[in-house]
Amino acid sequence: MISRPVRRRLAIAAFWLLFGALGGLQIQISMLSHHHSWWAVLSYQVLVWSLWIPFTFAIFTLLRRVPLRPPRPGPLLLHSAVAIAFGTVHVAIWVAIELIMRPYDFMNPTRFTPRFVEVGYYELPIEILFYGLLVLAFYVKEASERARERERVAAQLETSLAQARLHALELQTQPHFLFNTLNGIGALVRGGQSKEALTMISGLSDLLRYALDRAVGGMVPLDEEARTVRRYLEIQGLRFSDRLTYDVQVDGDVARAAVPALLLQPLVENAVRHGLAQSNDPGRITMRAVRQGEVVRIEIFNTGRLAAVRTDGIGLANTRERLAQHYGARAGFELSAYDGGVAARVTLPWSEAP
Repeated sequence: MISRPVRRRLAIAAFWLLFGALGGLQIQISMLSHHHSWWAVLSYQVLVWSLWIPFTFAIFTLLRRVPLRPPRPGPLLLHSAVAIAFGTVHVAIWVAIELIMRPYDFMNPTRFTPRFVEVGYYELPIEILFYGLLVLAFYVKEASERARERERVAAQLETSLAQARLHALELQTQPHFLFNTLNGIGALVRGGQSKEALTMISGLSDLLRYALDRAVGGMVPLDEEARTVRRYLEIQGLRFSDRLTYDVQVDGDVARAAVPALLLQPLVENAVRHGLAQSNDPGRITMRAVRQGEVVRIEIFNTGRLAAVRTDGIGLANTRERLAQHYGARAGFELSAYDGGVAARVTLPWSEAP
């Protein structure tokens, strides 16, 4: 892979060689009746204008060391003098090449000084103009590079900001389920259910290990998230042993779907809090995940009333925000009354976890 600086040097060299070739072609066509050698005229012009290749590199180097922005008298005088010097040197070498190569056969000039004065008279202003155009090209290139650098930095900052927001959301969610589970352990201890409390502590340890392993966020297979949901519901089953029934179904290739880590945890917690904790009646929680073409649909259902759910709570708000950060408008989330209970539905674009 050719680096950008090398490509730029090659482009400069190609420009001046092509410029010389076109100049030689124009001269030869205008003098067809003189029957000059095509090879002699073209090679002579290519050689003359190829002298601007090192001139171009020298001008760019000088502009880096003595910039013309902002305009100041000293740099302006220096670059003006260099422009005149380069033009004079180029005209002198031009005439010398013409006298040595003799591209015009019998019409070729034979004396240096008269030809130098003649070529210098009409060519030196053009040489100075070329110098100015190269200065302009240098600053256009610089402006373009600065714009690309600003875009690159802005993209990096935007990515970093999005990652920081996601991390903050994850940090909010983790204490949320930790405190809820600790409250459940406390209730078991107060009720004299020490064996169940110890089992719940073991389950909490598994959940915390998973949360810590996924502290940096990222995507995980849906099957991994489903195992964490089952573990959480097992813990809650100890707390509501006589009232909670649950079922988690993630079958087929949907188990390989990539989902944000800890996405489902706050939804299941919500189902427990609002479907069971606020009622003495038996309750049911189910999780279903299916793939429909290029879309993954996940539904978490709990018995209970939608009116009892706080839709602006941390869990639901974080779920919406994380989906927006990860997928934008390609993902969806809705909470609605369904089949005598409440259903939280997440829609994600299909992608397979690594």
